[in-house]
Amino acid sequence: MDLELIKECEAKARQWLASPVYDEETKAEIRAMLENEDKNPLVDAFYQSLEFGTGGLRGIMGAGTNRMNKYIVGMATQGFANYILKAFPGQEGLSVVVGHDCRNHGREYAQTVADIFSANGIKVYLFESLRPTPEVSFAIRQLGAKAGVNVTASHNPKEYNGYKAYWEDGAQVLAPHDKGIIDEVNKVRVEDVKFQGCPELIEIIGGEMDYDYMTAVKEAMIDQDVILRQKDLNIVYSAMHGTGRVIVPLCLRSWGFQNIHVVPEQMVVDGNFPTVVSPNPENAEAMTLGMKLGTRLNADLVVATDPDADRLAIVCRDNKGEWIIINGNQTAMMFCYYIIKNKKALGQLKPTDYLVKTIVTTEVITEMARRNNIELRDCYTGFKWIAREIAISEGKQDYIGGGEESFGFLPYDKVRDKDAPASICLICEIAAWARDNGMTLYDLLMQIYLEYGFSLEPTINVVKPGKSGADEIKAMMENYRQHRPTEIAGSPVILAKDFGTLTQYDAQGNASPLDMPAASNVLQYFCEDGTKVSVRPSGTEPKIKFYLEIKDTMGCANCYAGCVERAKAKVEEVKKSLGI
Repeated sequence: MDLELIKECEAKARQWLASPVYDEETKAEIRAMLENEDKNPLVDAFYQSLEFGTGGLRGIMGAGTNRMNKYIVGMATQGFANYILKAFPGQEGLSVVVGHDCRNHGREYAQTVADIFSANGIKVYLFESLRPTPEVSFAIRQLGAKAGVNVTASHNPKEYNGYKAYWEDGAQVLAPHDKGIIDEVNKVRVEDVKFQGCPELIEIIGGEMDYDYMTAVKEAMIDQDVILRQKDLNIVYSAMHGTGRVIVPLCLRSWGFQNIHVVPEQMVVDGNFPTVVSPNPENAEAMTLGMKLGTRLNADLVVATDPDADRLAIVCRDNKGEWIIINGNQTAMMFCYYIIKNKKALGQLKPTDYLVKTIVTTEVITEMARRNNIELRDCYTGFKWIAREIAISEGKQDYIGGGEESFGFLPYDKVRDKDAPASICLICEIAAWARDNGMTLYDLLMQIYLEYGFSLEPTINVVKPGKSGADEIKAMMENYRQHRPTEIAGSPVILAKDFGTLTQYDAQGNASPLDMPAASNVLQYFCEDGTKVSVRPSGTEPKIKFYLEIKDTMGCANCYAGCVERAKAKVEEVKKSLGI
């Protein structure tokens, strides 16, 4: 290991030991790292400062500059408070909402955040205990707050915690506020942080906000009658040890569902997530206990939320009665299909309605919108961009749903982030409607493929660690940019989009501008046979991501397996074409 780097990290660690700001517990942890012969933990903890990015903070908990701890949280909050005071100069009654999820140190960090905001003269609405991310987003709007913080690391492993920063519209911060907050945070030293709270400026909130949020969630309902007819739909729910444990069953009951079962082991609030390797609903392993209970109870479907209840997982039975996990693209497809079909059937669809999806989400939704004359908007990955579309059209057009391939959906506009409680209620309504029509959710998925065409959407991650890896990723992006592929797996590229330069090229190479709110390092290729390839480097990990979409025509419900096999073979050809 680099001796200079070790010396540098030891010097930073000793600065923490010499400072009166840090508590004894933190100093004991630092002493143990300094005394340890293995210097890896010390270097990991101090080689850089945990960066406050556009979404906030996320990192492993522990002592050090590159760790989540109350001091790093404190500096972030002081910078955020400074920015709020600058953004609303001289305004009386500035307020923020603060929440947290089930993670270790969550309450401690949330209290630290509340103390610092209040010490800066900003009123704080602090949730009494853990609450879902979407409820924090809702509360910001409901209370007329200027900003908000939710202490959560979403679906990351148990060692992590994080800090999501929200603005007055209830969405995660966008330009220019994101850069403004980052600039303020970067100016703060730990000595500048006002840790001593002002209790009279901290108001505890809970039950009343839960009631208001649950009332809002009911606005996502499309057809109460179908729920009443199928109120005994057999539902199994897992909270994954997190924030959905109380609110999701209550929301389901308020919609009219009466046959709700919970996975008892995963209803226990526990930041160590003892029943799963990782509390990520994308991982099949995390759904094992739910599926076991579903089998025992002969359930119609199994649903789950991640620890901060912004993302959902859906498990249903296939045509052989086996449990299968519906992937993120299929989830978004089902929601959009049902919203369009049933709003249309009930005469609720209006010319001003629109849907939103992210650019890497399946084009099956594009086809649905086209055939039904519904406006569909494509935006960048991340729900803050979907929230931006809602904000732009507020009062002029009606948002009826939006989602992304990573298991997030928002079926109404009262919240401005992914909303698993509302989405779970709606997917149960969809399952009730399917059963009302003699179908399962799986049958419904097959129906969508029959109507709008089959699609397989694998994501391929090419990991390139270290500085050499980062350089290699940069070179790969540059190579794709400079040498646009003219064909992929034998099919001509008919449209290429470069979101970095905001330019698109047709099959003849003619350039035209791309209308997007900002540049982003993403490349996209659309082929004659419907194949779509999106390429982007990960913002948080040393990897380059390829989102593929392979099309086919499905002649009958039993043709699904054949389509999957052909699509998998095509994926290999695409990989070869792209040199991955």
